[in-house]
Amino acid sequence: MFDAKKIKDGAVNWIRAWFEENGKGCNAVVGISGGKDSSVVAALCAEALGKERVIGVLMPNGIQPDIDAAYRLVEHLGIAYHVVNIQKAYDGLLSALPEEIVPSVQALTNLPPRIRMATLYAVSQSRNGRVANTCNLSENWVGYSTRYGDDAGDFGPLGHLTVHEVIEVGRILGLPDELIHKVPSDGLCGRTDEDNLGFTYAVLDRYIRTGICEDEKIRERIDSLHRRNAFKLKPFDCYRPEL
Repeated sequence: MFDAKKIKDGAVNWIRAWFEENGKGCNAVVGISGGKDSSVVAALCAEALGKERVIGVLMPNGIQPDIDAAYRLVEHLGIAYHVVNIQKAYDGLLSALPEEIVPSVQALTNLPPRIRMATLYAVSQSRNGRVANTCNLSENWVGYSTRYGDDAGDFGPLGHLTVHEVIEVGRILGLPDELIHKVPSDGLCGRTDEDNLGFTYAVLDRYIRTGICEDEKIRERIDSLHRRNAFKLKPFDCYRPEL
């Protein structure tokens, strides 16, 4: 039984307490994609801190076909926002690579999220801010994030909530249905998250919360992704010499 209002109120109080301890008077800086995660995080921060202390950052890489959803979110919440197109930074970094380095598909996929996180910190450190992490438990569980990209941040309100729990919190917050039900995609090849993962978030969320997944192949894939990506949830390893 998921009590979305209780969780929403708890998250709001947690954000307030976090800022009292880690950034009294600071602003919450949120990367706005127009999807449910960034929408819910921005709405939680607006309720916790007041909309005047929330700064949205829209970061298209060239042309973003669904950027209207991001504009809809900042207008709905009434928060200040900046638009920073990262295309020049993306193209510039790729062009700066020596000829003998041919970027892999993985490198091309993960570079934009890392540039976006650098952008968020540039805005945050220029606007007295703290950067919000917008990843949810379901994405974290299978490593569907970029290390030092969208999995970074100073505080994370959704890290222990599944996709469907985030949607329920979004409803309680009064967010428009088209934002909390927007189909998540990688923004690169036109494929959805579920296409790339090979299973639905409904199946994943049920498995996370109950341990039940009738399809053995999907269960094995989820377990494999979880094992392979668990390192993303930990600080990087450091050698400890015996002195």
